[in-house]
Amino acid sequence: MHTFRRSAALLALSAGTVASLPALAADELHYNQISLRAEVSQEVARDLMIVTLYTEEQNTDPAKLAADVSTTMNKALAQAKQVKDVTLRQGSRNSYPIYDTKGQKITGWRERAELRLESSDFAALSKLTGELLTDLKMGGMDFAIATPTRKASEDALLKDAVTAFKARAQLATDALGGKGYKIVNLNLNSNGYPQPYMRGPMMMKAASMDAAPVTPEVEAGTSQVSMTADGVVEVLLP
Repeated sequence: MHTFRRSAALLALSAGTVASLPALAADELHYNQISLRAEVSQEVARDLMIVTLYTEEQNTDPAKLAADVSTTMNKALAQAKQVKDVTLRQGSRNSYPIYDTKGQKITGWRERAELRLESSDFAALSKLTGELLTDLKMGGMDFAIATPTRKASEDALLKDAVTAFKARAQLATDALGGKGYKIVNLNLNSNGYPQPYMRGPMMMKAASMDAAPVTPEVEAGTSQVSMTADGVVEVLLP
């Protein structure tokens, strides 16, 4: 009986020792690991022009007001659809009451509707904008990087980011006197969409009611697109 108990205890000890080996191996995997980060970037031309136009009217009759606003917007939409390579998007449309000086009685209604125009053809959109300003008002002009352009830029930067990360990994390895390294994990991320560059209405040329439509000035500029490589390397020591 005693012999059986001693054998069982030895078996349990052996099993416990064997079970601890994977844990020790796991600890060794984290030995000499270093977290590194590398970033590359480039300036990319903003090749998408975004124009926001709006109409705002008021009337004591809300039905008449809505009809007038719809007529103005439908005319603008019909005119804009004649221009090739211009994307149309109807923006927000809101109406709200106008109160008397005491803020108690509704004396009328005001309504505002927006039209958003996008195009990579700056000349065509600028000309159209100038024509539409006869009936509409300028809400703003933005410039951004078009999605296909951004993707092409990020694809080009991805290889550069990996190269930069490997260069930093080699620098760290040399500093530690290592004979080499291996990448444990690597994450690649872009900086997201840069905020569009906005030109407010005050930067547009004004035209009188009797003057010919004026084409807004265009200066798109560039935005910085970047790619970061974050990861962990394991330095192999002699």
